Amino acid sequence: MQSEPKKIVLVTGANKGIGFEVAHQLAASGCTVLLGARNQVLGEAAAAKLKGEGGDVRYLAIDLEDSATIANAAQAIDADFGHLDILVNNAGIAAQGDGLPSSCSLDAIERDFRVNFLGTVAVTQAMLPLLRKAPSASIVNVSSGLGSLTKSGDPAWTYVAAKYLGYAASKAALNMLTVQLAWELRDTSIKVNSAEPGYTATDLNQHRGTQTIPEGAAEIIRLALLPNDGPTGTFSGTRGIVPW
Repeated sequence: MQSEPKKIVLVTGANKGIGFEVAHQLAASGCTVLLGARNQVLGEAAAAKLKGEGGDVRYLAIDLEDSATIANAAQAIDADFGHLDILVNNAGIAAQGDGLPSSCSLDAIERDFRVNFLGTVAVTQAMLPLLRKAPSASIVNVSSGLGSLTKSGDPAWTYVAAKYLGYAASKAALNMLTVQLAWELRDTSIKVNSAEPGYTATDLNQHRGTQTIPEGAAEIIRLALLPNDGPTGTFSGTRGIVPW
């Protein structure tokens, strides 16, 4: 019996933190992982580490603020594989100067949106032709509980006081991408879902998070490996559906 071909996966922002763990676990599951990172030295080192553990992992240069690298990445995937099975839009930032609506820096808000939303849209648009060539494909947008309007307005929510306008609004916009793209692709074999990692100890929060990195990666990996008849247009964490 002929074995199924390896799934081709692109994980952006994968040289450290949750992205690295997602790349690690997807490689361990038998996928060919393209480890996307903007810094070549860090990206190649991360890929080499996973290859040393037996994973089929390759560094791919991609910077969400550089459209040329996004186009080049899509061309490279097309030339090497001809399609893409899974896109994990993990890369994101929390710009310095972000904070309360009354005092946060407009430059910080703009940078949050440029990377977390506009950059992710650009990557997704560039990769869609390759995802359409796969028998069945998944897009996972790594969002945040802070991007939930419902949670952010709930006085009883544990993290209700965490107000970072640029970051939260960019993740809410990312959720809108999930909703609208899932609707647009409703008659295709491509699933589009948002993942909430939870408050995970990473560089993004100076390692103050209460979850481990493997815990933060768990829902992203589950959504990436959904079966062909899996859901689309959802927002979920390890505890289930998250309200928009």
